[in-house]
Amino acid sequence: MPRIRHKTFACSPGCAVEATLQLIDGKWKGVILYHLLQGTLRFNEIRKRLPNITQRMLTTQLRELEQHGFVLRTVYPQVPPKVEYSLTARGRTLEPVIMALKRWGDDYAEFEGKQGKQGGA
Repeated sequence: MPRIRHKTFACSPGCAVEATLQLIDGKWKGVILYHLLQGTLRFNEIRKRLPNITQRMLTTQLRELEQHGFVLRTVYPQVPPKVEYSLTARGRTLEPVIMALKRWGDDYAEFEGKQGKQGGA
């Protein structure tokens, strides 16, 4: 798990941003959170939505999100085992952040698409 550099968010004006980005850093955590905003998912359902992630990486990312209190892992005592992942109340507080990132990405993709058309003409 990545080390959090600052123990408090009050060290400088940028510390809160840095700490937040460290909590949801990497290629996959934000995407996992985005999919869990839509509801509870089983491990393989998440994996199907992220075909380029390895099983080990997905497991690691989910564990870190769980350790930070963003994701709830529920294990049902049955054979075969059933494990579901959902957002906690704390995880739900990231919804505006995740959705803002998605909107920005959509806008950027549209901008890049227009830039590409102009450059190739």
